[in-house]
Amino acid sequence: MCGIVGYTGHQQAVPVLIDGLRRLEYRGYDSAGIVVPENGGLTVQKRAGTLDVLVQALCDCRFTATSGIGHTRWATHGAPTDVNAHPHTDCSGRLAVVHNGIIENYHRLRSWLKAEGHVFRSDTDTEVLPHLIEQFYRGNLYQAVLEALERVEGSFALLALTVDEPERLVTARQDSPLVIGVGERENFIASDIPALLAHTRDTYLLNDGELAEVTPDGVRISDFHGRPLAREIFQVHWEAEQAEKAGYDHFMLKEIHEQPRALRDTLRGRIDDDCRRAVLDELNLEPGFVKNLNKIFVTACGTAFHAGVVGKYIIEKLVRLPVEVDIASEFRYRDPLIGPGDLVVVVSQSGETADTRAALREAKSRGARVVAITNVVGSSIAREADSVLYTWAGPEIAVASTKAYVTQLAAFYLLAVWLAGERGALPGEEREDLLRALRELHHGVGQILAGAGEIAALARRYHQRHCLFFIGRGLDYAVAMEGSLKLKEISYIHAEAYAAGELKHGTLALITEGVPVIALATQPELFEKTLSNIKEVKARGAEVVTLTFQGDHDSEELGDFRVYLPPTHPFLAPILTVVPLQLFAYYAAVYRGCSVDKPRNLAKSVTVE
Repeated sequence: MCGIVGYTGHQQAVPVLIDGLRRLEYRGYDSAGIVVPENGGLTVQKRAGTLDVLVQALCDCRFTATSGIGHTRWATHGAPTDVNAHPHTDCSGRLAVVHNGIIENYHRLRSWLKAEGHVFRSDTDTEVLPHLIEQFYRGNLYQAVLEALERVEGSFALLALTVDEPERLVTARQDSPLVIGVGERENFIASDIPALLAHTRDTYLLNDGELAEVTPDGVRISDFHGRPLAREIFQVHWEAEQAEKAGYDHFMLKEIHEQPRALRDTLRGRIDDDCRRAVLDELNLEPGFVKNLNKIFVTACGTAFHAGVVGKYIIEKLVRLPVEVDIASEFRYRDPLIGPGDLVVVVSQSGETADTRAALREAKSRGARVVAITNVVGSSIAREADSVLYTWAGPEIAVASTKAYVTQLAAFYLLAVWLAGERGALPGEEREDLLRALRELHHGVGQILAGAGEIAALARRYHQRHCLFFIGRGLDYAVAMEGSLKLKEISYIHAEAYAAGELKHGTLALITEGVPVIALATQPELFEKTLSNIKEVKARGAEVVTLTFQGDHDSEELGDFRVYLPPTHPFLAPILTVVPLQLFAYYAAVYRGCSVDKPRNLAKSVTVE
């Protein structure tokens, strides 16, 4: 959560900072601010609201500074107000800090600093940082930050600037991402790679417990004890245009339409030419470990958790091993029964999700092997896991995850087929049929996207309803959960997903005349059961929209409206079924006038617990 940018070099800093914040606004949009050294002092401009509010405030300002720092905020401690916006300064106004994360001992630090004479202005935990650094500052910002960090507890990515050393920025990381961009006579700092791509592809990725001193002429990286660290350049291969809207009205719509390409990229090189096996050499799991696996655990948050629920069905069906799926924020607190003979799969689009990182560490502390499914190369989770299965979805900017979800599903199918092959659990013919259908699945996603107008019409019909229900069985229920989440998080319509067989156990009390029910019916062995549930809600006046495969019982029994999916292997239905649900949520939000890419109260990457 929150976005950090920093610049020191030969250009005017303010345009660089604003451009970087614009590319990071998906990380937080409650407030934004910048600070630059001007005329022997620091000039701070910060405003509650979106970045555009700050830009408007800067219209009449003239800046010449060639260094500065900026921030876009997602509020945790303190309401989103001008005074709580970052940057925060010390008592003298000569030192400023921006910060992502949470300072867990800020109450204790604040009390001590007040006793030392420091005066606080905001309600944030962040403000202790500039005062703490001021307490130790004796002409060397790098040394002062080192001494301050000895007293700080919590998660953070911070960036500090003082007018007394105007070209020197000091940045540090613990549990929140930071990237340093390397240029010619200029260097950049950001909390995510898209902020850097307009300027450089050469980066340093900071690890937890690391500090960097950045000037126009170089970067010095050390640990929190001041010991120097060597670091190789990491070169980014994204195209800058991948992080732009490319003519779409919203990032979310662009990312929905990128799903055929994202699927191809995820699968490329991971299915052999004859579709006989999945090729996952990057897993580095020894044959003996795989053959003797006791159990598999999957843990994640939000949309990634829903991908994990699909993963459970897939792995248990193909590999014939028990799988538990846990919300990551619950996993480490329930004293899970895991050990050296178990495999834990952690799933995170950003690779920085705080609860998922904590679950990873809990699993490793108990001796389990950890495989990460993530989208971001060099992310914390990618570095800490034993093995990584990258999804290669490209940057996902909209808060509501779409292409990350379908590529996570693809990764689970690959993982399941690979494990089944290693354990001899899946006959060769079945494996070939599944892999061949998986490799061609992007065509089906493209067909659904070509018919988006049909989904838009349904969204227009229902966008003013107060609640909707999603039902399904087996894999369909797992996808219904994701469809429900998509609708509520961007359109703010109350939505619930239920296993269709549970309707008689309470939920039918909520089905009244005109209530919309979206029914997923793609699993042949469960089709008749789901059809009975559709009849149950229809009998109570519900309006039913059914998603099913082309050619499956084209009759009014399926409900009031039907959305037909292109034929594929039924086991792969989740990758197709979710696309109409994403489109439905998107258009419902558009028709309701909601902020599609930046829904209220939410941020893209949840890097605090």
